Amino acid sequence: MKKICIFCGSSMGFDPIYREKAAELGHVLADNGCELLYGGGNVGLMNVIAEEMKQRHCKIVGTITQHLLDMRVGRPDIDELIVVETMAERKKILEDMADAFIAMPGGVGTMDEFFEVMVLSQLRVFDKPVALFNVNGYYDHIVSFLDRATRDGFIHREHADNLIVSDNPKTLLEGIENFKPVELKKWVSEIKEQVR
Repeated sequence: MKKICIFCGSSMGFDPIYREKAAELGHVLADNGCELLYGGGNVGLMNVIAEEMKQRHCKIVGTITQHLLDMRVGRPDIDELIVVETMAERKKILEDMADAFIAMPGGVGTMDEFFEVMVLSQLRVFDKPVALFNVNGYYDHIVSFLDRATRDGFIHREHADNLIVSDNPKTLLEGIENFKPVELKKWVSEIKEQVR
């Protein structure tokens, strides 16, 4: 059973497709025996996916700051709700516990979480797959940015290609299962060659 960390919005988004796809992802994860790790909230898309997996009796672990808990946006009815002081602690716990990461549509908090784990994967701090659930083309501009950064020599092609991107939950899980980390020594050597 894989522990999948989901990064996603504390809002629903205006288009109902975001809610529908969050529920679909939760359904697929549950059907594949996955455990959910997430931000511990009872609002937005994070609540939709948590509710979907709770209905299917999956284990759910949330991590939330005391500040957010005081705002009454925590979900105490999950298997475990870990309360921390800072957002950095929150992210570190999720990063350590998870086997893989999926970013659903969300705002700047989701972007922060997504880019952090992408960097950690690139640097081989951990060998865990990172995926974008590209609902409604939400991440098309991020994918275009990464492609531009690759073409302009700021990201290595293998790192960009190692990001799993799909609007289909089953395809995301297949990518996670088949993930292979990029060899660190190879691209470090290439970077060093550029300064000679």
